[in-house]
Amino acid sequence: MGVVFESNRCRIIRFNRIMKFALIDGDRREAAPGLTGACPIDSHPIVARCGDLRTWHWAHKGSPSCDPWWENETEWHRNWKERFPREWQEVIHQTEQGEKHIADVKTDREWIIEFQHSHIQPEERRSRDVFYKKLIWVVDGTRRKRDEKQFSNSWAQGTPIGGNPNIRRTHPGECRLLKEWSTSPSPIFLDFGEQAPLYWILSKGPDKPTYLMIFPREQFIKIHRGELPQDARAFDDLVKDIDTLITRYESQLLQTQQTSPQGFQRYLAQRNSRRRRF
Repeated sequence: MGVVFESNRCRIIRFNRIMKFALIDGDRREAAPGLTGACPIDSHPIVARCGDLRTWHWAHKGSPSCDPWWENETEWHRNWKERFPREWQEVIHQTEQGEKHIADVKTDREWIIEFQHSHIQPEERRSRDVFYKKLIWVVDGTRRKRDEKQFSNSWAQGTPIGGNPNIRRTHPGECRLLKEWSTSPSPIFLDFGEQAPLYWILSKGPDKPTYLMIFPREQFIKIHRGELPQDARAFDDLVKDIDTLITRYESQLLQTQQTSPQGFQRYLAQRNSRRRRF
């Protein structure tokens, strides 16, 4: 479902939800010519769409209310999903209160991986961050033409952390992607195509520097598939280590600012500026 804001009104646009799996006699089945099934989330009838122009998929008859968080699936979505075991794909996640949504991928370590291609409203993104306790976003960075160039400029202008060129402290600047995603508390990975690595956005709030980290695509996949050597750190531990690294680095920067004469004056000016905002 899409949401478009017009003046002070909110107009809801419903899309015909499509998916990879349907239930047939209780079994999860992929679309094939002539099949009909049931939606795994609301049990409404769905039909197999098996044309020549699009990947075969299931679609609701008409546009019944289903999962409002689901976006129309692209080849990009399907390619990502198929890198994970079949039983991990399109898993229903339900709370004790009964609210349920279909996760793109749910790993055996309880991580939810959502593959986001289309624009998403901040309110919906925040809702998903809260609903899924262990959420990872993989965002298609190729959707808009200018995003990759803007991101490259931000990366190039960033400061390497501890001499490591693969982790940089940046500011969103003119980069629309970073402005949109750098306030999410969940791990976010930007995808600029098969030939490029993923970029991990490491940021914890608005008006703060954004940390970026190069993350090899195949390593991301193998970590979550559990294919790395047994002594490899779990992703849970890696997230904690990165948070600690950023906290220490920011603390060191603050100490440097406060102990040098010029830095202390800048620190006071920044602090007073923040106070005046409120």
